[in-house]
Amino acid sequence: MLPLLIDTQTLADHLDDPDLVVVDVSRAENHLQGHIPGARHLEIAQIMASRPPVMGLLPEVSALEGLIGRLGITPESHVVAYDEEANAKACRLLWTLEALGHGRLSLLDGGLQAWLEEGRPVEQGRAAVEATHYAANPDPGRIADKAYILSRLGETDTRILDVRSPAEYEGIDKRGMRGGHIPGAINIEWVQAIDRDRGMRLRPADDLRRHLEAADIRPEHEVIVHCQTHQRSAHAYWVLRHLGFERVRGYPGSWSDWGNDPETPIASER
Repeated sequence: MLPLLIDTQTLADHLDDPDLVVVDVSRAENHLQGHIPGARHLEIAQIMASRPPVMGLLPEVSALEGLIGRLGITPESHVVAYDEEANAKACRLLWTLEALGHGRLSLLDGGLQAWLEEGRPVEQGRAAVEATHYAANPDPGRIADKAYILSRLGETDTRILDVRSPAEYEGIDKRGMRGGHIPGAINIEWVQAIDRDRGMRLRPADDLRRHLEAADIRPEHEVIVHCQTHQRSAHAYWVLRHLGFERVRGYPGSWSDWGNDPETPIASER
């Protein structure tokens, strides 16, 4: 059983495993130019739905089942995801799969950048994929919606983690009808988990834990993560899962949902 975060050597050692499926969530042109051998391609837009002004919602389960099946994934597959940037898109896929009840998942630490920096082989074009019939077993405990968050405001064992930029959090950078943040939310920008000097890999686990503890976020807490549409916060979700947090939920729609609803409470509106 591979861990939730794997390094490039571990992936290289397991590329020929019959139950391993590598998914590249890079832009199509990047995938065609060069991807990890055998990787299947997925555009991030395929796993996100919208009801403007709300973006970043989960598509219907049936649509996701069809998409995952076309990638050749079965419920027994071990899926490893990566992208060409900072792995936020890859993490959105992993969160989606976990919300669908898929149990065997890993993120490639550093993604394509780390793979290329080590001079590892790549392929061009598209891999041939034999489609499967995928049946999901959804886990609602991985998802927070607006009503759920409203029910948890002020609860002592719940933390709302807002991983947008400080300017978005403070309402200076307004990306909705209203700016600001959910009352009581803690702001830690998502990129603080990434070491740019180490091929976009995550910072060491002990450093990440200390950073979270300093903000009073601990494994015993329920943590609800959000950003603008739940892409950056999907990365934070996977970081928390990697660190052993069990009670973690992602908020699809995120601030594009909360900040565009005139009835939701906010702090620091400008």
